[in-house]
Amino acid sequence: MKRPLLLAPVAVALAAALTALAGCGSSSGPARDASLPMIYVSSQRAPADIADCLESRLSRVRTSRVSGAMQIAVGSDSNNSYFVTLTPSNAGSVIKVMHPANAPDDPPEPEMRFDIARCAT
Repeated sequence: MKRPLLLAPVAVALAAALTALAGCGSSSGPARDASLPMIYVSSQRAPADIADCLESRLSRVRTSRVSGAMQIAVGSDSNNSYFVTLTPSNAGSVIKVMHPANAPDDPPEPEMRFDIARCAT
């Protein structure tokens, strides 16, 4: 009779873990704060190398230079989805990716994150 009571905490912990895992893939949740960067990382690669890599991986990319930094707009001409700023630093580059709250996910956010990670290394 005592065995079912011993399994109760395990069952509760398992149910909590499964609930948490189910939420990981969900796109619902709090709204994204458009004033905060989606990605903000440093890289040992030069801004021009990162820009070349992103241009080879993404479609609809426009690059410009502003005050020593490279700015990359990703998306159609009339509706940019992401804004990437590549700023030179002593050790390489600082990468900042902004995604406006009302912008479409084109490319999808996981793909964009993967491409940034791949080009930063």
